Amino acid sequence: MMSKVLTLKENRDFQRLYRRGKSYVSPEVVTYVMKNKTDAVRYGITTGKKIGNAVKRSRARRVIRAAFRNLSPNILSGCDIVFVARGKTPFVKSTAVEKAMLDHLTQAGLL
Repeated sequence: MMSKVLTLKENRDFQRLYRRGKSYVSPEVVTYVMKNKTDAVRYGITTGKKIGNAVKRSRARRVIRAAFRNLSPNILSGCDIVFVARGKTPFVKSTAVEKAMLDHLTQAGLL
């Protein structure tokens, strides 16, 4: 089931997910999900200024990346995912974020 995992880098890809994607919300992270036409899983992470200073935003990204790394082997291919950090994200462990991601991706039918 191991599919290719690529990162989203283009602003238009993020915008497309915000507009057309399905969103799932929890206190730790917001997940936007959408089908893509490739056989890869593409994901992106955004951390806005609301999260805090650069240190907190970097930590939030690290925590999200670590949580995603554990789940990525089980994710069905052919989807784009964007994770948006929330105010709580820099202060929780990656296991808490992973649990939220697991819920979101299960609801989305990607696991």
